[in-house]
Amino acid sequence: MSSSARPGAPAADPDDPLALAEYAPGLAVALTDAERWPTLDAAGAARLDAVQRHPLAPVWVHRTGDRLTAQGVQRAQTPVPVEGWLDEHLSTARRLPAYRRVADSLGDLDTWPTVTRDDLLEDVSAFVPLDADLDRMIEGSSSGTTGRALQIPDDIEEVARTFHLLVALVAARGIEWRPDPERMALAYVVHQRQAFTYASAISSFGQSTMARLNLHPSQWPAAGQRTGFLLAQQPQVITGNPTSLAELLHPDLMASLRPLALFSGAMALSLGLRHDLERAYGCPVIDVYGLHETRPIAASADGGPFVVLDRRVHVEVLDVDGRPAPTGQRGEIVVTAGENPLLPLVRYRTGDFGRLVEVGGRPALADLEGREATRFLAGDGTLVPSVDLTQQLQAGGARGWAVRQAVDGTVTATVVGGDPGRIGTALGLLLHRPVTVTAAATLLELGEGKPRRYESAAT
Repeated sequence: MSSSARPGAPAADPDDPLALAEYAPGLAVALTDAERWPTLDAAGAARLDAVQRHPLAPVWVHRTGDRLTAQGVQRAQTPVPVEGWLDEHLSTARRLPAYRRVADSLGDLDTWPTVTRDDLLEDVSAFVPLDADLDRMIEGSSSGTTGRALQIPDDIEEVARTFHLLVALVAARGIEWRPDPERMALAYVVHQRQAFTYASAISSFGQSTMARLNLHPSQWPAAGQRTGFLLAQQPQVITGNPTSLAELLHPDLMASLRPLALFSGAMALSLGLRHDLERAYGCPVIDVYGLHETRPIAASADGGPFVVLDRRVHVEVLDVDGRPAPTGQRGEIVVTAGENPLLPLVRYRTGDFGRLVEVGGRPALADLEGREATRFLAGDGTLVPSVDLTQQLQAGGARGWAVRQAVDGTVTATVVGGDPGRIGTALGLLLHRPVTVTAAATLLELGEGKPRRYESAAT
């Protein structure tokens, strides 16, 4: 999807030294509403307009739609078949430019080389099928393990189908989730200083409304605005990472919100937070493990192992030598993913670790160790989520980093690439305390394996 700057679009706030231009409202306008929602009828448009113009609504930074045609709506509501998918997937992958020189040597899955994020960063187009339908492509971004942004080709129908995976996971808990014109279908919540926010319609779910909301207090200047907007919309399902979901434990929200289910992802969900949310709302809390590159991989509804989803995903656990680890032995999680037709991945190394076990006859991941919801103690006593640091590190040009806070609050950062002086100034302003920044030449200097980008002993 192409985009173009809107004449007169606002730049970053000149009064805010930490403001980033990409989060200025209305910075880029690429499509008309008719192109964003080809099937949107008058009733659906009225519901969406009511959300966008609600008197308690936040400032919307972005405007986006699912772009589904009537045929696309039907396809998005139906899971793709899984029988025999792996052989078909490998046949497609052999024709990718990435494997052109070695295609004749590739047989069953275990004969394929593993792929890393660096391979995608070097040339993601080499992993896109030559006959892919690029008219259905949108571009997504993932900061990933090292923080260097990766642009990922997303398929609009597959993105919509992922929503219906959530519907199926809720149904598996014995709860019927169907469109309700009086309620927002889905609220995707984040909690960070700056973020993309938008309201949209889900064409394949009765043209129900959804929104991406930033729960950070700075985005809700009026007293009670955040609570009032959420209560007015009464989202049926809320999804976010642990940092943002923890905001739902505010007494005013617990007293009146009535979600059917909560979804957690992106970072590790502690058992304590899971239990607090379950007690507060009396609904399932479903933790989903996945990456933007691979899509959802596995889910845990009870705090136990993550059961691999019944979709086009195959999971391996490899030892330090790259060989399959014995069942139950810890190793790196490697995923073959075939849900996104624009990025058919084979043996993608996630950088996450766990043990492959069996739950109810299905493969599952136990003791999953991946991204953590780290927060830093600022000099003014507030807690700053690591995603806010990521934004400033990326804006300063860093390709990778490790940021650590000692028990006494002292913060040090090691960065690869970028401007250490600019980064130190930005992090100091963000954390209200001095930050010592040291430059490293390579990502390897950050440590072997998956870098632990953030650690704080002060929180």
